[in-house]
Amino acid sequence: MECDEKLVRFRQAHLNPFNKQPGQGQHDQEAGDDLSCRDSLLGLSHGDPMFQCSERVMDLGLAEDHFSRPVGLFLASDIQQLRQAIEECKQVILELPEHSERQKDAVVRLIHLRLKLQELKDPSEDEPNIRVLLEHRFYKEKSKSVKQTCDKCNTIIWGLIQTWYTCTGCYYRCHSKCLNLITKPCVRSKVSHQAEYELSICPETGLDSQDYRCAECRAPISLRGVPSEARQCDYTGLYYCGNCHWNDLAIIPARVIHNWDFEPRKVSRCSMRYLALMVSRPVLKLREINPLLFNYVEELVEIRKLRQDILLMKPYFITCKEAMEARLLLQLQDRQHFVENDEMYSLQDLVDIQAGRLSCSLAEIHTLFAKHIKLDCERCQAKGFVCELCKEGDVLFPFDSHTSVCTDCSAVFHRDCYYDNSTTCPRCARLSLRKQSLFRGPSAEEQA
Repeated sequence: MECDEKLVRFRQAHLNPFNKQPGQGQHDQEAGDDLSCRDSLLGLSHGDPMFQCSERVMDLGLAEDHFSRPVGLFLASDIQQLRQAIEECKQVILELPEHSERQKDAVVRLIHLRLKLQELKDPSEDEPNIRVLLEHRFYKEKSKSVKQTCDKCNTIIWGLIQTWYTCTGCYYRCHSKCLNLITKPCVRSKVSHQAEYELSICPETGLDSQDYRCAECRAPISLRGVPSEARQCDYTGLYYCGNCHWNDLAIIPARVIHNWDFEPRKVSRCSMRYLALMVSRPVLKLREINPLLFNYVEELVEIRKLRQDILLMKPYFITCKEAMEARLLLQLQDRQHFVENDEMYSLQDLVDIQAGRLSCSLAEIHTLFAKHIKLDCERCQAKGFVCELCKEGDVLFPFDSHTSVCTDCSAVFHRDCYYDNSTTCPRCARLSLRKQSLFRGPSAEEQA
């Protein structure tokens, strides 16, 4: 009995030889004495290798546990186990001291567990690549590293473990689980069928006209923030909830046209997408909306003159083989409306005019076009005009700054000659006589 008690004391003293507490030296010495006593009682010696091997094996099995789960480590393979592990991790976080390293590690483990749970709830293998809903055309994204925000639930999309879609029309992004909750049609359909701006500055009607609800999702809102904060869109004048209005900033077309004000204002998500799709569309006819703007913005007058000259150059390029091969008109492929008319503007045009970018780029293109017509191409040079009033000077072109063009026959004259001569245009008079002779010829033959 005494030997068994000593054996138990020996094993307790050697459970973890690497984790000794202070003051254990005396206890270890007593354990060594007990070991010597036990050896003498059992007739074994310390030099016996068989004894040393059996003791090491027995000690290893008692001191180390290779199968129990370490503290704080949660391993789970199904949803139920993950939920249980999440609850255990929450309890551990509450019990640990605040702002301690162990608590931070536990929070990180909790995040990984929740992501793993979301991955099991939202499998991505069976999701279709294309989904069509409310005129949205959603494509499943392949990117796993880019972190986006869902436009529906206003939460982060973890691309590494979650399936998410992007509308190719309006770039609406959302989780696959949020697709069936979308209630707003694609903005591109509105742009395609009714491409126009709201030209009134912040046309507010009040929360009562919206029944104190969000203009998009119809969630209850109020200016006091209870139950949800009401956020006004400076473009539409309507009020939205926090999920539909993220305080995005955008340039308001009405403020640009009426006030020449380019300061970005807060708009809703829907208005943000609509303005982004409309920014390059030439739908603004400034002469009708605000003709006085040309009197106060000198850059607009300069741009209008350059555009008028380009329209006068266009017939030369259409009938010139070299210009068609060089594709000179493609210099304006980003602003195709510049070679169609001189009245329509896009919001991007006005932004570039205000920044000074459009004047420089358009002047360079104007110089390139004029160089081809007047210097590089003999065919285009042959289509020039000679002033029929003074019959002096170089060959004239309708886009020259010192010329004037007859509105009836498109003949080109020196500006001074054209305005000093009070008579009619010589070419118009010649064409008129030719028409009269053609009409008189057949009638004279019939009388004869």
